[in-house]
Amino acid sequence: MRTIPHVTVLALGIAGAMAFASHAHAAGFQLKENSVKSMGSAFAGTAAKTGDSSVVANNPAVMTQFEGNTFQIDVTAIDLSYEFEGTATDAFGRPMTGGNGGDAGDITPVPAMSYIRKFDNGVAFGAMVSAPFGLKTEYEDGWVGRYFAHTSDVQIVDLTLSGAIDITDRFSVGLGAIVSRADVTLSRSVDFGTLLYSNPATRPLPFAQPQAADGFVEVGGDDNGLGWLVGAHFRPTDNVAIGVSYRSEIDYELRGTADWTVPGNVAAVFGASPFTAPLFQDGNVSANLTTPSILSVGATWQLNERFALSASWAETGWESLREVRIDFDNPDPDAVEPFEWDDTSFVSIGAEYKLNDSWTLRGGIADDQTPTSLVHRTPRLPDDDRRWYSVGATWMVSDALDVNFGFTHIKPDDPKVAITSSGSRIAGPYDGSANLYGVSAQYRF
Repeated sequence: MRTIPHVTVLALGIAGAMAFASHAHAAGFQLKENSVKSMGSAFAGTAAKTGDSSVVANNPAVMTQFEGNTFQIDVTAIDLSYEFEGTATDAFGRPMTGGNGGDAGDITPVPAMSYIRKFDNGVAFGAMVSAPFGLKTEYEDGWVGRYFAHTSDVQIVDLTLSGAIDITDRFSVGLGAIVSRADVTLSRSVDFGTLLYSNPATRPLPFAQPQAADGFVEVGGDDNGLGWLVGAHFRPTDNVAIGVSYRSEIDYELRGTADWTVPGNVAAVFGASPFTAPLFQDGNVSANLTTPSILSVGATWQLNERFALSASWAETGWESLREVRIDFDNPDPDAVEPFEWDDTSFVSIGAEYKLNDSWTLRGGIADDQTPTSLVHRTPRLPDDDRRWYSVGATWMVSDALDVNFGFTHIKPDDPKVAITSSGSRIAGPYDGSANLYGVSAQYRF
């Protein structure tokens, strides 16, 4: 029997499964949801706003504007919905069996917790636990796009430790260290029938045709990474503030395992070949992942005692994700999944109105670019440019305690995919959106 090409094996089995992408809630798989108060105004002015202790991770220089001790906890429930409305064909051009995959989204809570200690000498320190990147999507078993994606679960959690100091009465700087943990589990089906048909020696087998011998692969890995952030906060007048922050890239060397499910008849074929190295064997894998840098600029303008405006611009350096290369401890060659993502910008404007001593209302809109293009877009990320529509409120329970509420609706412009892999093709639009519901509490002592 002729040797089955390793490149074909890997393309069918692993490369697509390690696509680090999501239906997350900012561009790419970025999560902005570390502050319910900021979410209520579409994160407008986040790098400049005071009174929100999430600045530990968003712009540490703002910490000098606090007094004493501040503790804050945020929880945002992300209700994501994405349903495929297109078609798929196998390597023979026949319609794929199975349904549309159902609703690939789910309701996922994203918590965050922060603490700031401000000293009388103009120095402040802070700590924060948050999730800056992540995803959780899952399609139904046997759906038409099963060879492209099944489950995607990426969790990245940061511990940020920051310090800040006043340089003058109107200018402060801050610096932070980030300890990050990445944990990834991704899976998809494998079309062994097409693989066997591609080899003339196995083509006569009755199950050597597309969709006739499906298997499955799940890949998981984790690692720790280190990063840093720096920020500045300038207050040219009592009513105007400008903030700038920069978060570094973080590199992870993910190590984990590949878990294969191979039909018995297919396993017997590979086991009978004296020329082919063991294929589709469970074993260890590794892959490098780099999360992007983020440059943020924010401004606030307090027009009077009741009304304030804010704005933000942020650039996320998604060009760091050019490809994902999977290295096997087994003798298989590397598998490569190209991304070719582009840097993106996020622009938002917002407003706040102090209704009375107890309640402040806010709202905002945002434009959020996607890093993907139709050429490289997959069912793991049927992403497109997005619009944010946000409202929120703060309830001052007492001088020491306030409670914040936020809601955001995110609508992508025209999400769709058109991609071919190993003969299979999936193409068509998605019906997708996300609703974010948040509540937080801040206590000062």
